[in-house]
Amino acid sequence: MPTAYKRILVKLSGEALMGDDAYGINRATLARIVAEIAAVVELGVEIGVVIGGGNIFRGLAGTATGMDRATADYMGMLATVMNAMALADAMRQAGVNARVQSALNIEQVVEPYIRGKAIRYLEEGKVVIFGAGTGNPFFTTDTAAALRGSEIGAEIVLKATKVDGVYTADPMLDAGATRYAKISFDEAISRNLKVMDATALALCRDQRLPINVFSIFKAGALKRVVQGEDEGTMVHC
Repeated sequence: MPTAYKRILVKLSGEALMGDDAYGINRATLARIVAEIAAVVELGVEIGVVIGGGNIFRGLAGTATGMDRATADYMGMLATVMNAMALADAMRQAGVNARVQSALNIEQVVEPYIRGKAIRYLEEGKVVIFGAGTGNPFFTTDTAAALRGSEIGAEIVLKATKVDGVYTADPMLDAGATRYAKISFDEAISRNLKVMDATALALCRDQRLPINVFSIFKAGALKRVVQGEDEGTMVHC
């Protein structure tokens, strides 16, 4: 079956790697996520991944204990690099060729982010995992996903979450909540639906880069989104 997209950017939260654990990386959960990505690689789709670090360290939480915000955010960036390395290792074990590029310069561990090299890797069929966010404090990994997606020429940003789309209300609290199949960027921003942070939404809107919010824990959901099926919520211009 033909795919709707040739090149995608997947935004994966660090919390997604925890599974049912309180923190860290759950190996079984990691293996399931890799299997979902591998199924899309087999379709010939070029995949970039931006990963968060909330399972190891959340930058904003540092300020609550008196830590300098910039310092806390840099620590969070390092946590994303750890997650990127774990994801790449799991991909290699599953037979998926992956490369990690970091916005922070730690060349003894991972490659620095170089746009041209990242695009070449994608064209060669490798999955490129972008760590360390944007490399700057005060910006979220949502913004990093919007930025990297724009830079590599992705056709869509796929935000992998624990819920299967954007709802009119919290579906865990409101049984009457309904899923949006499609919604505009302006509606998402004005209704404060928290699809992504405002900076990321504005960047995607300005670049005319659509976002699909879907559940990474729903078997086959990533593949269905890539094939253009009605899965998750599409945020568009």
